[in-house]
Amino acid sequence: MSTDVVAPKKSSSLLDDLLAEQQRLDTPVARFSDRHDRGASPALERLYRDLIPLTTPRPGEQYAFEVALDSCTGCKACVSACHSLNGLDDDETWRDTGLVLGGDDYRHPFTQTVTTACHHCAEPACLEGCPVLAYEKDPVTGIVRHLDDQCIGCQYCVLKCPYDVPKYNERLGIVRKCDMCQGRLAEGEAPACVQACPTHAIRIVTVSTPAGATGADTSQFLPGAPAPDYTLPTTRYLTRKTLPKNLAAADAATLRPQPPHWPLVIMLTLVPMAVGCLALNALPPLREPNPHVTYYVTNPLGWLAWTAGMFGLSASVFHLGQPLRAWRIFLGWRRSWLSREALVFGPWFLCTTLALMYPRLIPAAALLGVAGLFCSVMVYVDTRRVFWRFTQTAPRFFGSAAILGFATAFALHPHSVPLASALFASTLLKLGVELRVLRPLNDADDAPTPARQTARLLRGPLHVTQGLRLLAALAGGVWLPFMAIVQIAPAAAAGGALALSFAGEFIERALFFRIVDAPKMPGGPA
Repeated sequence: MSTDVVAPKKSSSLLDDLLAEQQRLDTPVARFSDRHDRGASPALERLYRDLIPLTTPRPGEQYAFEVALDSCTGCKACVSACHSLNGLDDDETWRDTGLVLGGDDYRHPFTQTVTTACHHCAEPACLEGCPVLAYEKDPVTGIVRHLDDQCIGCQYCVLKCPYDVPKYNERLGIVRKCDMCQGRLAEGEAPACVQACPTHAIRIVTVSTPAGATGADTSQFLPGAPAPDYTLPTTRYLTRKTLPKNLAAADAATLRPQPPHWPLVIMLTLVPMAVGCLALNALPPLREPNPHVTYYVTNPLGWLAWTAGMFGLSASVFHLGQPLRAWRIFLGWRRSWLSREALVFGPWFLCTTLALMYPRLIPAAALLGVAGLFCSVMVYVDTRRVFWRFTQTAPRFFGSAAILGFATAFALHPHSVPLASALFASTLLKLGVELRVLRPLNDADDAPTPARQTARLLRGPLHVTQGLRLLAALAGGVWLPFMAIVQIAPAAAAGGALALSFAGEFIERALFFRIVDAPKMPGGPA
């Protein structure tokens, strides 16, 4: 009888099994490395036959990403490869992964991971809005490239893009984005994300973009993503599955307060104040000309307008990542409202300065100020964000001009009942416009629409800020003017009305940036 003892077979762990499986994956990178090690360099281009087109696009065509949703696992290999090849900063990404959810029956939910990057749109909003022409669309490949050396870091393209593609690099002071690894494509190599995907879920294909781009096919764009009718994205998302009609991003209901952009808050509070003061200064009763004294000495309302305009326009420069390149902002005047805003406010400030010495120029300065403020309104309307639509933005900006203009004039003429009444009425009207954004909370449908998300931000994480805004507006623009109207307020109350009204408008302008619902591609569940 044998006495040999047989050792029990060691069972492998799940981690061991996964590592072994990973080593057996036949990825493009693995095939490339294997061929290279065997000295088959002349035939390497054949490795990418299924990953990139063999020929350049013909007229009416361009390159585009194609994503096979059935193959995407959300492993983020594409994200890592893009980050490494392009040398991005630690907190910078040009490609992301996300999740879409849905299902006609809660017992059979549908989930799908997705990978997203720049869609190299047929009508790119980033290119259309850039004030310094820092974007170009390659006429042959259709790739939308960002020209880093032209960028001034205004971040307007970040606001214009509905897919959160351009990313601001604070260290460099410029915006950067995916260029489909154009240099690699030119040499017949696949982009980093395409080459690194272990399941070959990403490819480069050629798609049709008819003349004028109005006929670009967006039928294969991702359901649950922002509507493609604005920029006509070219990325194709393919699947053999039947997608549910209620497909939505996993983070669609996540509340995301946006950056306040403090330099712009300062500008968009002080410049409307200057425009409002100039408009009132154009009225004969408020000019107070004295034929025996130099005019600019006896025009305090004009001086306050000039001071507010100077500090407001100066503050806007601090929003730029590359302020020394700001002189180029006029280059995009044919398409960009940001360029038009700068082109109007420059002559406006010069005219405002001259109007201190030549009162006949005050009406011209006031008209230029109104035109510049209209351009400011259109800067945000043109982003097509729901909260920044014209019916919200125009009353807010011109309402600030009226409130701060009347408050300033009231502070200079504390016993004027007409000015107190005008301040009282304009404040109530503007508050009525602002409070309309809360109406979606009363809807029976609780879908996370942009309007509902804005209302939820005001009632949720930003309710304290909203409370301070209402308190300052009611105290400075309603209560103190009412006390002056009934003639029971001291003269010093007019100064308090100006201070509180200014504080209220400043807080409202910060909320203007913070509560907008910024569209983006689907992200992970929150």
